[in-house]
Amino acid sequence: MDRILSADGTPIAYRRQGEGPPLVLVGGALSVAATDAALAALLAPRFTVITYDRRGRGASGDTGRCAVAREVEDLAAVVGAAGAGTSVFGMSSGGALALEAAAAGLPVELLAVYEPPYTPGTSGLRFKARCTARLQRLLAAGDRGGAVELFLSMTGVAEETAARMRRSPVWPELEARAHTLAYDDALLGDGAIPAERFSAVAARTLVICGGFSSAPARAATRTLAEALPRGRHRTLTGQMREVAPQVLAPVLTEFFARDVYAYRRAS
Repeated sequence: MDRILSADGTPIAYRRQGEGPPLVLVGGALSVAATDAALAALLAPRFTVITYDRRGRGASGDTGRCAVAREVEDLAAVVGAAGAGTSVFGMSSGGALALEAAAAGLPVELLAVYEPPYTPGTSGLRFKARCTARLQRLLAAGDRGGAVELFLSMTGVAEETAARMRRSPVWPELEARAHTLAYDDALLGDGAIPAERFSAVAARTLVICGGFSSAPARAATRTLAEALPRGRHRTLTGQMREVAPQVLAPVLTEFFARDVYAYRRAS
């Protein structure tokens, strides 16, 4: 993997593959660049796909201090390394990061996100507050496994499945990244969609959800799309929070296709 320094000097590791206009993929909670390998491979025939290890994960560095602004700077550094005309896709809380970066002035014209996990509404905000408090207690106590289990339960993973995961080879890797759950939690604030801040997002933005995702998740994506000045919404029939790469890739290719054609004319 290549590395670039973020604004505060933290090294951020990234991988580049494919040929075409640059497209950066921003992963969600506990993910690393390799997590997006299947999606990146499907997009690589049409794009130069850049995946990266977010701060505190994989081969990237970390300062140990949680701040949304630092992750925004990390993404800006990766986009800068990708080159002019870069588009961005963010998965889950990675979508929230992409939106925060765009609101802060990240120079992207096209942006797509899949189910950023905002929880608007009274019950949703209470749920987010409870989860934040519990996550902070677990991390303060050094209970990395408990923090991972909390995240899994929040995403709908059954207790029996989480118990099996604890015995799998991947579990130590998840525990090693557990502290970064606080970074994703901070990205989502109190769970409400920051409509006023996102009114500054100039990019044409596609907000995607799964047709089989929960009703609150689907409603949140529609509210998000309406809050964005150039937002549009799309539902993928039969998909859930864990979307199939082979279903998502054609949708992203179609949305970012304008840059594909411009790139080919210039080549």
